[in-house]
Amino acid sequence: MFDYRAYRRNLPHYQNGGKTYLVTFITLRRWILPPLARDIAIEEIAAVHQEYAFIHVGIVMPDHVHIVMQPLWDKAGITYALYMIIGRIKGRSARFINLALGRRGPLWCDESHDHQIRNDESLGEKIDYVLQNPVRKGLARTPDEYRWIWRWWVEGLERTREDGLKPVPTS
Repeated sequence: MFDYRAYRRNLPHYQNGGKTYLVTFITLRRWILPPLARDIAIEEIAAVHQEYAFIHVGIVMPDHVHIVMQPLWDKAGITYALYMIIGRIKGRSARFINLALGRRGPLWCDESHDHQIRNDESLGEKIDYVLQNPVRKGLARTPDEYRWIWRWWVEGLERTREDGLKPVPTS
C-alpha cells in the first residue's frame, strides 16, 4: 500500500510509509534539562517502541533529543504519522517533567526536524552519529558512559553493519 503524508508548519515535513527517520527536537529557549527531566524524556522515547514506531536509538542531550525510528503501521495498514509519534513523546514528557519539577508551561519547541534516511545513506551511520553525540559534546568518553541513551538491541548481542545482530561469543 502506498502511504505518503505531507504537512507544513515552519518547515515542510514529508513522510513515506515504511521509511526510517532521524528526528531532532530542542527545548524551548535551549533550556538545559536537569537529570530527572532527561530520565523522564528517555522513558517516554522507550514507551513508543514497538507500539507506534520501531526505535533504533534515542538520546536525550542537555537541550535536545535525537531519535532514529521507523513508524509502524496501524490496524488499517497506514503508518503512524511522525508528528503524532513525536507529539506523544514531547507531550507526555513535558507533562511528567513539569509535574516532577513543579514547573508549568511549554518545554519543547513546537517544530522538530525530520530527515528520511534514504537508500544511499547508512542506517548504521545515522545510529552512530546519534550515539556519538555525547562524545562530540564532551559529556562522555564513550556512548556507553552516557546515561540517557536508549537502544533497541540488548546486551549479549552485538550490532554489526553487515549482519545486523549476532550473538557475542562467550568464552
